[in-house]
Amino acid sequence: MTQQSSPPSRAPISRRTLITAGVAGLGVAGLGAAAIGLSSRTPEQGAVRAATLQLSWLHSSQFGGSYIALDRGWWREAGLDVTLLPGGPNAPVEPPVVSGTALVGISAADYTAAAVAEGAPFKILGVAMQKNPFVIASLPENPVTVPGDLEGKRIGMALANTPVLEALCALNGVDVDAIDIVPTQYSPQPLLADEVDCLLCWETDLPVAMAIQGVESVTMLMADHGYAVHSQTYIATEDSLANRRDDLVALMSGEVRGWEAYRADTDAAATLTLELHPDAGLDLPTQQLQAQRQVPLMFSDLTDANGFGWWSDETVASNIETLALLGLEVTPELWDRSILEQVHGG
Repeated sequence: MTQQSSPPSRAPISRRTLITAGVAGLGVAGLGAAAIGLSSRTPEQGAVRAATLQLSWLHSSQFGGSYIALDRGWWREAGLDVTLLPGGPNAPVEPPVVSGTALVGISAADYTAAAVAEGAPFKILGVAMQKNPFVIASLPENPVTVPGDLEGKRIGMALANTPVLEALCALNGVDVDAIDIVPTQYSPQPLLADEVDCLLCWETDLPVAMAIQGVESVTMLMADHGYAVHSQTYIATEDSLANRRDDLVALMSGEVRGWEAYRADTDAAATLTLELHPDAGLDLPTQQLQAQRQVPLMFSDLTDANGFGWWSDETVASNIETLALLGLEVTPELWDRSILEQVHGG
């Protein structure tokens, strides 16, 4: 899915773009789930402030930390009645945040940069995924372990993600013209059928789907080779920062607590995901593995030292460099750490 307000040449790229190429029958976590919302309101509660968190995709353990915060009542303790709204192929994150329907949205730096270029008054408040989840997935008998291995290979991907591949190659001195790009649906099948040598995908979905099927794969995390685009980021408007700061602090405080609990017990987070979404078509082994593989993307030495969601001037600089390769020009002012500073300082 590309952002409707952006011209095709500047469309931000993420897993959402890939998924629209087709996921029927894949069985990956949450991709066929029905879109439903969850609220923290209980009948016995008195008046509390309403706040909506717009998720970036359909319900799955990808958002397990938010489910924990909801289930354990941590937002209610802060006086918030939080509703979690799922995204999906027809539910972009940015419009409800701009309109004020959602207080906060979970997006990605490329999506946010494109929206800001079109006039949206967004700020990035927190970074859930410290490493971008894009990988090159291959099989052990013909592995891609460094970007240079891509030369001479057939890569299966959505054509809309060509700028992502081009950026990776530019960052690593790889000749993109020496790579055979094969348009494929978002499925492991082309790799398993030897129609391609590797796939461009997320660490937490197609490799998980193969592992559940008993297929070993090799993944080269693009973030380890210079591809720095903050993913699963929290965005809000400048107006909310000015006028609903207490609500933003309360919401992000719950997120911090929820994701720390998720990190401590990913299996419990996966079980809760199924309990809250029994009709979403999810299975426990897939959710458990997805949750486990997400942790190294979300936590790092930086978050251990400063707290969940943190970023540094250096990581922002790397993001700006990669975003420029995607045709998106931003400044460090796109990131606003004041809410996180209040959360972790308090």
